[in-house]
Amino acid sequence: MHHTNSNSVSNTTRMTLLGATGSIGCSTVDVMLRHPDKFSAFALVGHRNSEKMLELAHLLQPQWVVMTDADAAQELTGQLPAGVQLESGMDAAITLASSPETDMVMAAMVGSAGLPATLAAVKAGKRVGLANKECLVTAGHIFMAAAQASGADVVPVDSEHAAIHQCLIGHDHASIAQVILTASGGPFRDRDPATLHSVTPAEAIAHPNWDMGAKISVDSATMMNKALELIEARWLFDIKPDKLSAIIHPESIVHGMIEYADGSVLAQLAMPDMRMPIAYAMQAQPRLASGIAWLDLAKTGQLSFQAIDLERFPAMRLVQDVLAGHDTLAIAFNAANEIANAAFRDHKIGFMDIVNTVEQVLERVENIPVATLDEVWSHDGHARALSVEILGAKHHD
Repeated sequence: MHHTNSNSVSNTTRMTLLGATGSIGCSTVDVMLRHPDKFSAFALVGHRNSEKMLELAHLLQPQWVVMTDADAAQELTGQLPAGVQLESGMDAAITLASSPETDMVMAAMVGSAGLPATLAAVKAGKRVGLANKECLVTAGHIFMAAAQASGADVVPVDSEHAAIHQCLIGHDHASIAQVILTASGGPFRDRDPATLHSVTPAEAIAHPNWDMGAKISVDSATMMNKALELIEARWLFDIKPDKLSAIIHPESIVHGMIEYADGSVLAQLAMPDMRMPIAYAMQAQPRLASGIAWLDLAKTGQLSFQAIDLERFPAMRLVQDVLAGHDTLAIAFNAANEIANAAFRDHKIGFMDIVNTVEQVLERVENIPVATLDEVWSHDGHARALSVEILGAKHHD
């Protein structure tokens, strides 16, 4: 691929967005457009949504547009603004994410598809905004070791982890007594655990606070998303598993807290809007205007908290074993959840069977560290196959 410097602005942070057409990608674009003097687009990478990509290409005038889906790239041929070059396929995304002309990569591709390009950016020493859970859940060990070796700045783009990042600054890591992530508790936070067996996919997807994709909404209902975030926090902040915990906070105003050895607790608060953690990841000092609403505590009125009931949310009990174990347990935990979550949405299994399936898979996989992405794929594939096998057996009961 031939690189030119024609339309990049010299003093701006040149951004490569992996997953540009998704919700995090579009929120990132929103923040970039508020600061055209500070950020320019070097490359936009999307999967299938060529219509959205065309719109973004006109807004940002990037040097490159990459569609990982060949048909989507075909649709854009001859359609892009003058000077914008088009490529298709993941290899192009990997090349651009690690290119000398990229200053920062926003890793917002969904699923494990985003791993190779994100790891390439980390190895190339870029500032990397991580909005992709899989990167840290399945390969956190590999990512953070690579960042340490290359000097890459890996910053979380998740409201809970951005909160912890902010509460850590200027404080002694050894003084941390507890890192506490907050959880909305999803739609079943007050429901009798005995009735959870009969929950329908429609009920699980109806999140009380905001509208998310179906898969993430079900993860919120099982609290699997919070379990996965604890695994991420372990790697991101190098926190010992016994110092990681979570609490239910229905208002979703406090995003995370750290309790220090002297009993002092620091919390980060903001209106729930992804542009806040995105802007923070893009530039923490000085802070950027993100466009989010101001937090009016008097209007909010009250902030409430409750302990997590492990009977209602067995995922939070299960993750303790995963945190205490090696990489392969986290890989299996994530993979089995994806399979079981989809099976529940397809009405093939009951709501409580999701975590039950994940538990059965965990009992049958190895507990060992991994050193390469190939090993991650191999353990991931094995856990998915096991999940399908276990679900098949359930089906014939």
